[in-house]
Amino acid sequence: MVDKRRLSLGSMFQIILYQPEIPPNTGNIIRLAANTGSKLHLIEPLGFTMQDKLMRRAGLDYHEYADVQKYPNWETFLQTQAPNASRLFALSTKGVSYAHETNFLPGDWFLFGQETRGLPLELREQFDASHLLRLKMIEGQRSLNLSNTVAIVLYEAWRQHHFAGAN
Repeated sequence: MVDKRRLSLGSMFQIILYQPEIPPNTGNIIRLAANTGSKLHLIEPLGFTMQDKLMRRAGLDYHEYADVQKYPNWETFLQTQAPNASRLFALSTKGVSYAHETNFLPGDWFLFGQETRGLPLELREQFDASHLLRLKMIEGQRSLNLSNTVAIVLYEAWRQHHFAGAN
């Protein structure tokens, strides 16, 4: 059950996880979505079930407050949600632009790849350089944890809008 108080505000941002593999990461992101008024979209196949105890433990009791939707594949997601391409951003270590230099708008869509492989090339190729984003890191490092990356990007976007809806 989704908390109606959250939905009455609308979804501040749209988080998309492409085939997530590690249950605690998704649990943490469910908790993040609930606490930021964002909607979470999960693109299957998932590397776990939604009943996985590690995922549920990481999300604590926030599942009832989060708006989460699953899709069988990327194509179904695009057909069902039809996000505006100009407001759809992909995060990748192979990104060209930096998230902290991007101006975000409420309702923007953020796509994140698998923990072990990131976003596949065929998905990355669907984005122009200004919408294929990365985070700054020390040279030679591979990547950040998925739930940390989602939190950094989401809070940067929300910060740009003075944490609208927060107390």
